[in-house]
Formats: sequence, structure tokens, C-alpha cells
Amino acid sequence: MPTTIYHNPKCSTSRNTLGLIRNTGEEPVIVEYLKTPLSKEELRALVAKLDIPVRALLRPKEKLYAERDLGNPQWSDEDLLGLMAEHPILMNRPVVITAKGAKLCRPESEAVLDILEKPQRGAFAKEDGTRVVDEHGKRIQ
Repeated sequence: MPTTIYHNPKCSTSRNTLGLIRNTGEEPVIVEYLKTPLSKEELRALVAKLDIPVRALLRPKEKLYAERDLGNPQWSDEDLLGLMAEHPILMNRPVVITAKGAKLCRPESEAVLDILEKPQRGAFAKEDGTRVVDEHGKRIQ
């Protein structure tokens, strides 16, 4: 099973997560979900793989989240899935799926390390300079 990342190239956390995947030598399947939005059914399946509540896949920092008052419990899971399908910017990112599992890699991109099948091949630092993996490919705690 290939590694898949639901990616927004404008997001530094998403870029860092993609970098960590590539640091294993693997080139993942990249789904730019803003260009290719997920359907309501695909989002429902993604939430099930992640084993998280639908609300955990929402991006609360997004302007539309506040405009629609999506933190209000009046919104059902079905409503929220429909809104994410209609407005993919509401989906939190990045999401990575591997044979070992699925993970929403926010707030920290290094969460992806828990589900990668291949080891890191060398040092890796996030865009802000924070070292995540040492020169031996070991996670820095």
C-alpha cells in the first residue's frame, strides 16, 4: 500500500510532513485536496480510518469556521462532512495514510513518524530550523 498524503502546499506543517515522508526515500501519493476535493463519502471513510470524531478533522483557524459558527454543537456530523466536501479549506491537514495506519499530523508534522514503514535516511529539520531527526535517522525527542 503506498503512502498517501492529503496535502496543502501552502501549509508549512504539510510541507514538513511531506519532507519527512520523502526522507525515507519514498515518494508518496500526493492528494492536493483543495484542487481535488474529497466527497462526503470519502471524508466519512477518512474519519473512520483516522478513528477520530468528525469535528477533529475541521480546521478551527479557518475564517469560514468562525463565519458559519462551526464550533456550535447544532451542526451534525453529516452537516460537517457536507460542509467539508463543499468547502475543502475546512479540512485540517495534513492527513497521512500508510499500511501502518492513518494520522492527522497536526499540530506537529513529526507525528507522521509513528506510521511510516521505512526509517528516516538522515537528518531532517523543519522549515523553521527545528531538528526532528538526527544524522543517524533517529527521532529527536
